[in-house]
Amino acid sequence: MSELLIRGRVLTFVNEPQGIDDTASYRYFEDGAVFVRGGKVVETGNYADVSKLAGAAVEVADHRPNLILPGLIDTHLHFPQTQAIASYGAQLLEWLNTYIFVEEQKFARPAHAAAVADRFMDELLSNGTTTAVAYCSVHPESVDAYFSAAEARGMRMIGGKVMMDRNAPDALRDTPQQGYDETKRLIEKWHGRGRAHYAISPRFAITSTPEQMEMSQALVAEHPECYVQTHLSENRDEIAFATSLYPDAKDYTDIYARYGLLNDRMLLGHCIYLSDREISVLAESGAVGVFCPTSNLFLGSGLFDRDRFDRLGARWSVATDVGGGTSFSMLETMDEAYKVLHLQGQRLTPFASFYRMTLGNARALGLHDHIGSLHAGADADIVVLDSGAKSAMEYRMRTATSLAEELFILQTMGDDRCVAEVYVAGKAMKARKAGAAEKRQLETA
Repeated sequence: MSELLIRGRVLTFVNEPQGIDDTASYRYFEDGAVFVRGGKVVETGNYADVSKLAGAAVEVADHRPNLILPGLIDTHLHFPQTQAIASYGAQLLEWLNTYIFVEEQKFARPAHAAAVADRFMDELLSNGTTTAVAYCSVHPESVDAYFSAAEARGMRMIGGKVMMDRNAPDALRDTPQQGYDETKRLIEKWHGRGRAHYAISPRFAITSTPEQMEMSQALVAEHPECYVQTHLSENRDEIAFATSLYPDAKDYTDIYARYGLLNDRMLLGHCIYLSDREISVLAESGAVGVFCPTSNLFLGSGLFDRDRFDRLGARWSVATDVGGGTSFSMLETMDEAYKVLHLQGQRLTPFASFYRMTLGNARALGLHDHIGSLHAGADADIVVLDSGAKSAMEYRMRTATSLAEELFILQTMGDDRCVAEVYVAGKAMKARKAGAAEKRQLETA
């Protein structure tokens, strides 16, 4: 069984920070180490103590002076939109029809789906993200490509086929029965296979008829072990359209509530224009509102009100929402989250940001026993961050005097260049990718 000792400055959270001085919310080891055996964390602590446990013969990956953290987690993005990122000049509904629905039709071709899935997973890893929750296209082939690419890399991933039977091009529509049957087969094929988790995915109320929502309800009842994902209150025109299609609903949230879709495994993208009543419904059901700052700014959608979620006791997570979101980087995403909240007079400390990217998002997914922290028994999904990777960052870091300051510099100025290494189940993925690229170059020389 393979063993590895990963050495550096180790940071892992044990609870949500209540302020910038809440040192009890995390464990930090200036000269630390994570001992990994068979893809799991055996122990985390001071290097001197952990190295004794590991023994003299164990291989050491020395990443000093870089920071070692749990792998980053992204709770909402769209794998078929990988090549549609940075599509100019439209708000949500126009953007979907002009760019996204055109792009997603390509995923009927298995070869295209497989090629994009490979690139998608590599982009995640390049940015230090080891687990993500993604929408595939309406095509079952896209789901197979998605989970196959994740499986080849050993990644813990969540995803599912979108179900859409109206208000979309014919080539992207299924029927209520087809959506049910294909989802059922995909759950049987992929959910629980290795590190794969399935998400039942009615895209949003606009693209699903009541009949399809009933089929979604049946799937959720039959497969309570699966996640559920959809979109909620991203854009004012979207809200008006959705509620016009379901005139008996009290509001947008009530559409999903009426079909029994709200539970503690439900992830609701955006949640910008919710009433207190709607947020309270999410709190009661345990459903998670997903804050997508770069997407909300790029599409001109609006500002997520974190403090109201916290005040009313509702759960929330953070995500890139590629391709409405403008970066695969959770660091860049938290930079924009800071600004979105700052505009509303809400404070986001650097410790709260890094908690949210790791343990916070893991708790939102109910996967905190496996990912999100470096406790004994956790999956050895790990990211190594270099706060001096860019020249401007290195220069700024010369004046940094605290861990909080360093984290804020990483969050504000960081991107994929700051990811020195990423481990998936204890395997170094950037070094592996670099080695494969070098081998290809030699073969073609």
